[in-house]
Amino acid sequence: MAKVTAAEVNKLRKATGSGMMDCKKALVEANGDFDEAIQILRKKGQKVAAKRADRESSEGAAIAKVNADKTKGAIISLNCETDFVAKNEGFVKLANELAEMALNYHSLEDLLKADFNGISVQEKLIEQTGVIGEKIEIGDFKTLEAPFVGSYIHAGNKIAAITGLSQKTEKSQEVAHDVSMQVAAMGAETLSYKDFDAEYIARETEARIAEVTKLNEELARLGKPLKHIPQYVTYAQLTEEVLKKAEEDAKAELKAEGKPEKIWDKILPGKVARFIDDNTSLDQEKALLDQAFIKDDKKKVSEYVAANGLEITGFERVSLA
Repeated sequence: MAKVTAAEVNKLRKATGSGMMDCKKALVEANGDFDEAIQILRKKGQKVAAKRADRESSEGAAIAKVNADKTKGAIISLNCETDFVAKNEGFVKLANELAEMALNYHSLEDLLKADFNGISVQEKLIEQTGVIGEKIEIGDFKTLEAPFVGSYIHAGNKIAAITGLSQKTEKSQEVAHDVSMQVAAMGAETLSYKDFDAEYIARETEARIAEVTKLNEELARLGKPLKHIPQYVTYAQLTEEVLKKAEEDAKAELKAEGKPEKIWDKILPGKVARFIDDNTSLDQEKALLDQAFIKDDKKKVSEYVAANGLEITGFERVSLA
């Protein structure tokens, strides 16, 4: 049996990330042959990966990276089985390395085939499955290109977002960071209400009206004030005719309240704005530009971005939360 030195064990540990005892056993089994020891450890990873293939890997780290030119961003989630591993320094380091690599590829398939210190990324994941003892895989892979791209990673690496802007200015970094934070926190699914298709709007309208109606039944039973039941859920439904009728209804309401007609012009804009707000819940939840800006809820995201002379060209979000 070959004599194994501490220096050899440490060298193998640094090369593979495996524990000291695993490295020592592999070197002993390989009669001191360093390359053979690496293969032994990789085979161990393959065995562990096969045993844990059906395990759920819902924990992990979501990492966003932007290239030096600020013209491309990438997000990957490196998934594992437990939060304990997700917080491991070595695991987070690997997630950051893979996210940095992702900037050079356009698909997860290409990234998995890419070289990672002499082996493929896919082989590296299998190797680390053996080292850590949990299923390790890349769960999400997203990229975005634009004249300017910025990013945000939420504390704990559970949510990451990237945002593309129309141009690079002195305000682009701040705006892209703020909007990426908005995307991470509020979970927008599309850029504008104009992106919703008719079938989706119809389903959401029916579901949201039914939800408020059911809630009101419970509130009525408890003797509490009822919620407003919306007629619509998106600005896409608020045609010129709908808005005109809303204004006429508001005028009738003011008349019934005995408000002097000479002050209606001061009151009507607020009432129409309230009508729009009450009937665009889908936009406010799902459409980024129509959401209230988290740093100033008196503004919409669209207003914040426009005030800085910019436009949002796209965004991506990955969440493990």
